[in-house]
Amino acid sequence: MRPIIDAHLDIAWNALSFDRDQLLDLEGMRRREAGMSGGARSRCTVSIPEMRRANVRVCLATLLCRALPRNLPEQDTSIGSVGFRGHGEIILREDLDYANQTIACAMARGQLAYYELLEQQGHLRLIRSAEELAAHWSDPGAPLGAILSMEGCDPIVEPSQAEWWHAQGLRTACLAHYGPSAYAMGTGGDGPLTPRGRELLHEFDRLGIILDLVHTADLAVDQALDEYGGPVFVSHGNCRALVPHDRQISDGQIRRIGKRNGVLGVVMDEWMLVPGYVRGEPDRTRATLETVVDHIDHICSLLGDAGRVGIGSDLDGGFGTEQTPLDLDTIADLQRLGDILARRGYSDESIGNIFSGNWRRFFTENLK
Repeated sequence: MRPIIDAHLDIAWNALSFDRDQLLDLEGMRRREAGMSGGARSRCTVSIPEMRRANVRVCLATLLCRALPRNLPEQDTSIGSVGFRGHGEIILREDLDYANQTIACAMARGQLAYYELLEQQGHLRLIRSAEELAAHWSDPGAPLGAILSMEGCDPIVEPSQAEWWHAQGLRTACLAHYGPSAYAMGTGGDGPLTPRGRELLHEFDRLGIILDLVHTADLAVDQALDEYGGPVFVSHGNCRALVPHDRQISDGQIRRIGKRNGVLGVVMDEWMLVPGYVRGEPDRTRATLETVVDHIDHICSLLGDAGRVGIGSDLDGGFGTEQTPLDLDTIADLQRLGDILARRGYSDESIGNIFSGNWRRFFTENLK
């Protein structure tokens, strides 16, 4: 069974916002949630035991909290209209949105504390450097490895606070999530970096925090690629050419990221896999893992080889099996991608690189 590096899992957000005990086996977690209200209850796909069963050796473990856009600093109103969150509608979420950046920061620090407790208990190992990644990879008995990542930088109250977060282990971050953030426009509209966003990028460059371009509006992506001199990647994004939406990654962006030796992680969220997705429609076209490989094929064809694509599953990222490919019931089913890739003509070496080798190379070169 091939080792996997998954570049996007919201482990702490699920634990703290949905009271999911990530140490339970998956069936136990599903039984515990049977009868609970709320989307995706009892349809979860990820727990730490299930990740071990899947042979996920390392993941990017997120910190995820947002500040309500109407309460962002006045000097950042250049980001455009406020209040927009979601796939074409306004969604303000009680499990995600907070009144201001101070509260978002406190919630993210709670998520950080969860990872630190898991590490103290021996269930997880935080990875902060290339040397720690190499030592972890060579240890067959190691717990789950986790590289700390921030999905949207609202929890960084001021750009100068990035240094504190780096000292706590933060190694990757994207500037925005959905809608406007303190630092850039995110998914759902187009807009620039804010002045504070430019300042934050300079701090990232100085500290060695790796820039994740996911969720960032097109104009802000272009500006960030010009402004930031460090390594860039996309933790979890599929191809806009196959599924049109600004949340997806355009061919031009894929090429620019590839030229900077970045890696792009493909996502298992169905609305990002098939065009024309309608949430809750029973007769909609359903994605399969073959559809996932269509996106891998497209990235490889644009970049000329299989050296800059990986997995960024986003499983349990606010959805469950109602919104995964039909043939993916748990994270362990990621292993099925190997046979599909082999049938498509990928070599064993290329398949290994897609599963983990490309991410391992990228982080070996860039973790500080």
